[in-house]
Amino acid sequence: MFVFAVPFPWVVLGAGLFGFVAARVAPGVLPSGDGHAPRSTGARDVRELPGASAASESTGARDARDSTGARDAAGASALSEPEREPVVDAAFAAGELEHTRPNAWRAVRVLATCLALWAAPFALIAATVGTDGVLFDIGAFFSRAALVTFGGAYAVLSYVAQAAAQSFGWLSTEQMIDGLGLAETTPGPLILVTQFVGFLGAWNHPGELSPLAAGLCGAALTTWVTFVPCFLWIFLGAPYVEALRGNRALAGALSAITAAVVGVIANLSATFALHVVFGEVGVLRVGPVAIARPVLSSVDALALALSLVCCVAALRFRTGMVTTLLIGAVGGGAVSYLLRG
Repeated sequence: MFVFAVPFPWVVLGAGLFGFVAARVAPGVLPSGDGHAPRSTGARDVRELPGASAASESTGARDARDSTGARDAAGASALSEPEREPVVDAAFAAGELEHTRPNAWRAVRVLATCLALWAAPFALIAATVGTDGVLFDIGAFFSRAALVTFGGAYAVLSYVAQAAAQSFGWLSTEQMIDGLGLAETTPGPLILVTQFVGFLGAWNHPGELSPLAAGLCGAALTTWVTFVPCFLWIFLGAPYVEALRGNRALAGALSAITAAVVGVIANLSATFALHVVFGEVGVLRVGPVAIARPVLSSVDALALALSLVCCVAALRFRTGMVTTLLIGAVGGGAVSYLLRG
C-alpha cells in the first residue's frame, strides 16, 4: 500500500490466498492458531526434561512446607464440591441452545432479513435524490468496507483513509488526520471516524441538499451500512464457526491476513506521520513504485518535537495510552495558544 498503492482489499485477498495455499502445501510454515491445547501438556513436557524432576521435587517440597494448611483447606473444599460443567456447555449439551446449531432454514431467514435492512437506504436514496450523488457513493463504499476489511478498527481506517482522501476526494488528508484525532478521544475509533468521513464527504458535496442535511444523511447512512453487516456475519456465521476451527487451510489464511493487517496499520501510521510532520508531501514515482517523498524544508519543528516527546513517554517511561494522548493534546493546545498569542 505504501510503495505500490495497492488497495486494502487486494492486500487482504492476496494474504489470505497465500496463507490458504501455504497451509495446504507446507502445514508447518504458518501458525496453526490452535490456542486450546490442554494446559497439562506443557507441564508434562517440562517434567520430562533432564534435571527437571529433581528441580520439581525440590520446589514442591518447599511449597509443601510453606502452604500445607492452605492446601489442605483447598483440597477439602474441592472434595466437598463436585466439579461443575461450564454453564454454556451444559446448556448446549442439554439441547437448550438449538438456535446456535447450523440450520439451513434459519440461515435463509437471517440472510433475507439482513439483506433487506442493508438495502433499504439505497432504495430510499434512489427514490429521492438519485444514484448519481455522493450519498449513494458513500453507501456503496462503506458497504464494501464492511465486506472486505479484517483486523479491527485501525485496519479498516487504513482502507477508509486511502479511499476517502485519495480515491474519492471527499476530504483532505489533513481533515482525515483530524478525524483520527477525534477518534482517540473515546474508546470507539471506528464509529467516530466513519461517521466523520461520511458527514464531511456529504457536506463537501451536498448536491441538491443543504450541506448540513447532506452531512447528517451521510453520517447516518455510513453508520447503517457499516454496522448492519456485522449482525449478518454474527447471526449467519456463528453457528458454523466451531465447525471451521479445525480447518488448517482456513487457519493458515487467517494467520497470513493477520500479518498483512499489521503492515496495513503500519502504512496508516507512516502516511499520517509524514503529513503531520511535513507541510508538503510529494510522490516519487519509479515505474510501478510510488513512494511518498516529504519536502524537507516544510518540516513542522513543533509537531516533530511533540511527536518525539510522546514517543519517549510511551517507549521509555511506559506511559499508558490515555496519559500519552493527554500529553499530546495538552502540548498541542499549549503550542497553538502561545503561537496565536
